[in-house]
Amino acid sequence: MAGGGPMTVSASFRLFALEQLTRVTPVTSRAMFGSVGVYADGCFFALMDDDANRPAFVAAGMGPFMPGGDPRQVMQYDEVPATVLEDTDALAPWMEAAVAVARRVRRTPATRRKR
Repeated sequence: MAGGGPMTVSASFRLFALEQLTRVTPVTSRAMFGSVGVYADGCFFALMDDDANRPAFVAAGMGPFMPGGDPRQVMQYDEVPATVLEDTDALAPWMEAAVAVARRVRRTPATRRKR
């Protein structure tokens, strides 16, 4: 939900989250639209963002982002509970499921054609 401009994720949270994720499997990250994109095995599977400006979007009647206006492609990002992020044993299945989805999406013919 963050707009363009400077990184909205604090450096300390970014470091903490990446350290926790790396305890499960190696990850890389890069700045992405004012947020942080997280990758495992070359697959984008997570986005770190600060939704402090979400109330302004809700007040303006904005709904979830739909790439190309296609309601079948609604992008709804869900937050990982803090208790899960803090416990790598609990984090592992969440992360494995997210990476598995990213791998399936990366391999679909429609995704390959768009590249």
